[in-house]
Amino acid sequence: MKMKKFINAPENLTDELLDGLVAANRGLIRRGEQNMIINQALDTADRVTIVTQGGSGHEPAISGFVGEGMVDISVVGDIFAAPGPQACVDAIKLADKGKGVLYIVLNHAGDMLTGNLTMKQCKKLGLHVVKLVTQEDVSNAPRDQSDDRRGLVGCIPTYKIAGAAAAEGKSLEEVAAIAQRFADNMATLAVAVRGATHPSTGAALADLGEDDMEIGMGQHGEGGGGRQPMKSADETAEIMVNALVKDIGIQSGEKVMLIINGSGATTLMEQLIIYRKAEQVLNQQGIQVVANYVGELLTVQEQAGFQMFMARMDDELLRLWNAPCKTPYLTK
Repeated sequence: MKMKKFINAPENLTDELLDGLVAANRGLIRRGEQNMIINQALDTADRVTIVTQGGSGHEPAISGFVGEGMVDISVVGDIFAAPGPQACVDAIKLADKGKGVLYIVLNHAGDMLTGNLTMKQCKKLGLHVVKLVTQEDVSNAPRDQSDDRRGLVGCIPTYKIAGAAAAEGKSLEEVAAIAQRFADNMATLAVAVRGATHPSTGAALADLGEDDMEIGMGQHGEGGGGRQPMKSADETAEIMVNALVKDIGIQSGEKVMLIINGSGATTLMEQLIIYRKAEQVLNQQGIQVVANYVGELLTVQEQAGFQMFMARMDDELLRLWNAPCKTPYLTK
């Protein structure tokens, strides 16, 4: 089937989408060299700063969360591809205002390669940097093998928690420890009912049967081992909630963050119906939802499905989540 997308030359996709992002958010962000998106207020920052990286094609992630109270510089790769390490080193040098830099990397092969090479170079240069890896996909590895878990939408609330801690004037070690505590207590599970197409080539990222869904599908069409006949919203939500609660070890009386993240082609109506049931299941288990979000944070082009995210919360993490921020796609 011929791809139908409102694009121009495929080789210009990343450049043009970043131009559009900046044009739509003048005064808040700006473009830098090597596909950097920069917090316009970075120049006057007197605090720990935050750098992240990732391929384009997942909008609004990652650059839609650059701004006050979240990310200071995102380094953007081509569609579904990690940027090179030199661009990340340059971003860290630019971001460092004397208080150190938290460098957040999602656990995907290309991003981890770039992240490791970046940290090696930063060490040679004597830069004050801590790397934090988000790796919360419960479908492709057990919790005791979390180094093998993919990074999904959990990067977004991690940016928010870390950014708020930095804004409070905490040291790099303190910001990193808070963000790590949050990351260690989060989990995500995705479900898809229809795959996406690569916007540069038109190639299908996944092939799902007409009456099937797959629980556990990754951001680039990776299999999750959970292919099964299509189920209702309530049935799907209950399966996913129970898997996340079990993975994190949430007990009755605890508090959680719950996010339903649309993958690109799932309507807000569907997401809200899912959220409704997910919260009901948690309440029945004596688990209180104290922080939430429903909408698109990290997408996979026109993939139909969603990611369900859950994290154990405490008073400090809740305060940081609710702290002010202003970015193109999240403002509090």
